[in-house]
Amino acid sequence: MLEEIRMLINNSKYYPLFFLIFFVELVCAQNSAKGRIVDAKTNKEVSGVDVFINENNKPVLTTTSGNFMVQSDSIIYKLKFLRKNYALETVDVTPENAPNIFVQLSQEKESNIQEVVIHNEKPKYKNKKENPAYAIMQEVWKRKRNNGLDKFDTYTYKEYEKIQFDANNLDSAFMKKKIFNKLEFIFEYKDSTAAGKIGLPIFLNEAIYENYGENRPSKKTKRLLIAQKTSGFQDNQIITLTAKNLYRDINIYDNTLNYFDIGFPSPVGETGFSTYDYNLLDTISVRGEQAYKIRYQPKRTEVLAFQGYLYIDTDTYAVLGATLKSTQKINVNFINSISTELEYDNPDEKTFLPRKFVTEIEMTPFSKKKTSKSIIAKRSVDYSEYDFNKPLEDKVFKRQEEEYDDKFVDKDDAFWTKARPDSLSKTEQGVYDMLDKLQQTPKFNRIVKLYETLGSGYYNVVKGIDLGPIFSIYGKNEVEGDRIRLGARTYFTRNDPWRVQFYTAYGFKDHQVKYGAEGRFMFNRVNRFTVGAGTRRDILQLGVQLTNDDGIMARTFASSTIFARGENASLSSVNQTNIFTSIEPWKNFQIRVDGTMQSITSANPEGFNLMYYKDGQLRKTANDSHVTVSLIARPGAKFSQTGIDRYEHGTLAPTIVLKYTRGIQGLFGSDFNYNKLQFMFYKPILIGSWGKTLINFEAGKNFDTVPLALQNVIPGNQSYSLAANTFAQLNYYEFVADTYTTLHLEHHFNGKILSYIPLIKKLKLREVAFIRGAYGTLSDASKAINVEGFKYSAPSEHIYYEYGVGIENIGFGNLRIFRVDFNWRGNYLDRPDISKFGIKAGFQVGF
Repeated sequence: MLEEIRMLINNSKYYPLFFLIFFVELVCAQNSAKGRIVDAKTNKEVSGVDVFINENNKPVLTTTSGNFMVQSDSIIYKLKFLRKNYALETVDVTPENAPNIFVQLSQEKESNIQEVVIHNEKPKYKNKKENPAYAIMQEVWKRKRNNGLDKFDTYTYKEYEKIQFDANNLDSAFMKKKIFNKLEFIFEYKDSTAAGKIGLPIFLNEAIYENYGENRPSKKTKRLLIAQKTSGFQDNQIITLTAKNLYRDINIYDNTLNYFDIGFPSPVGETGFSTYDYNLLDTISVRGEQAYKIRYQPKRTEVLAFQGYLYIDTDTYAVLGATLKSTQKINVNFINSISTELEYDNPDEKTFLPRKFVTEIEMTPFSKKKTSKSIIAKRSVDYSEYDFNKPLEDKVFKRQEEEYDDKFVDKDDAFWTKARPDSLSKTEQGVYDMLDKLQQTPKFNRIVKLYETLGSGYYNVVKGIDLGPIFSIYGKNEVEGDRIRLGARTYFTRNDPWRVQFYTAYGFKDHQVKYGAEGRFMFNRVNRFTVGAGTRRDILQLGVQLTNDDGIMARTFASSTIFARGENASLSSVNQTNIFTSIEPWKNFQIRVDGTMQSITSANPEGFNLMYYKDGQLRKTANDSHVTVSLIARPGAKFSQTGIDRYEHGTLAPTIVLKYTRGIQGLFGSDFNYNKLQFMFYKPILIGSWGKTLINFEAGKNFDTVPLALQNVIPGNQSYSLAANTFAQLNYYEFVADTYTTLHLEHHFNGKILSYIPLIKKLKLREVAFIRGAYGTLSDASKAINVEGFKYSAPSEHIYYEYGVGIENIGFGNLRIFRVDFNWRGNYLDRPDISKFGIKAGFQVGF
């Protein structure tokens, strides 16, 4: 379990979630609306007003003061206000005015007031073909448009992005908390609402990109960041990454829209009518074009879906705009609501061009109540200055050294004033002013430092030196007993071109000191040409990872399992030295060469025998020197920062690895010549509204005979914790193979099935299903070389498989990060000391 937590902490894609949990209990939605009601003539507040939502004929609220707040399970697009002696007042609700609606009621003589009957105008159709909205959507599907950028030989355009975080739903009691002692000045920048709540801007990031593309004769793209301005957090890579990592690019015409790497059915997708009800409301003018206004709502509010409006051109059936708003029952961790507004230009009958996208995400780490304190994260992107079929030189697409310089994106205020499509509001400008003051406040810097420590796992002690990882301090295993590990690293800036790391550990049972150290230096930020060297002496759990990393400080499956199924005696003592060099000749494609010298012995000779025969002699230490060439492709992956360590944005990018290892006998006392080839492919895939499938395929072959310490081991997991890409019901070293293939398929349904079950659906649990398989062979020579080779075999008679189901999203409120898996072993059931059924549990931090 401790190792699992370390994995989560060290994985940068989870930093946004650590940011949420640390910051505050977070806010509200257009499923809610609030405001103030006054007399139009006297401007005095009016109470006793009946408030109706949409077309309902029963009031949802009768006010007791001049302020009101209403909520609904469905989208609120209209409010009606009625009070005796006043005329009926109707207000259209939009995402812009929902938080602060100002209603003026006009007095009217009682004799002139007519009976008010509010009808539910939602029509009922026998089938979808009778629905006029269906006929319109059919035309949209027939004329499905593609992004217009694909039709031109070349294109360029400008992109302005603005991301702002606001702490929301604050009140006077919150402002008086001790944490704000000496920080009271920040509330000078607050924004009060009609309901008496307070919003406080806390982060603002602006970025300008120039985009270049070539479709013919070859496919090339480049997105060049030319300016970036961040309020107070230029040196805080984790908070900036948190902001960038929340958003994905979407195409409204796709059947599935990606939010947080979770699939939501698109209301414009061809499968939309299986999820949504559509209602044609009106014909209106949108930027001078006549458009159908269609309201859509999910048939079932428990599913991951949107509600909102579509604006369809009456002549061309192009999407001019759309609003997407999550339902109040959205089942996404840490998220209370999502709202997106899209605007498109349509240059011809077959294509569209993005014009403006605005996405607002409301985040709370614990409670989903609308009154909870929250963070509103708003991102707006303006696309402009499109230019097509203009000749572009090849050098435009090449990465340039100056692009990676820290000062490359620094621009003065005059540049930003000219570059922004709209000037900053007073509130937005106040973010910069406030954060500049906060940077000079020691208490604020301590808060930021605490967040950095939780997010990175390292604690800064002096400039350039961090202690950690703090989550690896304690461990336990059968050989070492209680284990203490202390480490440190150099860290001067987020873009350091070099890094030195080391650790030392001590076991209170074996009374042995362990250590590890590594240094890396990057010569070129463009192709990331890097060299490094390191050494370690430690107790490790080998045989739980097929395609591993030779790096000394790379994460390994540590020997610190506190709770395990059966005894684990199969630990190894490893003395290893490694040197490496790597380069990225093309974006997201890395070539790495490792030279490794190591000696491996059993850390527990009485319980785990690694002895083998060599030239007729019995040996207990496997001496090995090898060279490994790795080709690593990450097409589509996105990274922040340009230093030796980068932080990865959350994407659905695949990972493809091809490795060749050559063992060299006689080099530094190595005992073996051997050749090994390995391949690994990992990819998450969104399957529409049915969730997400994770695919992990690995294959490899040892072409020569090697002892157990150097052999391929099908990864087992004897702990009670979840461990990715291992076999839950296999013991360590149960299957050993010269040649192997493994496949892991895991599908997350996102509550699709459980949402149909009464009572259960209220728990907001999500179901997982998985199946794992392995096949391999082990030669007689590979068995004979080991003293206890008779114990080992490969899954060659049949494909070994196991399967199971899991329940994830276990927790309360917005904090649902616990998962339980139920695993069944499919075959090889006659083996001794095996487990046919097992339960694994652990934390799974994610949306």
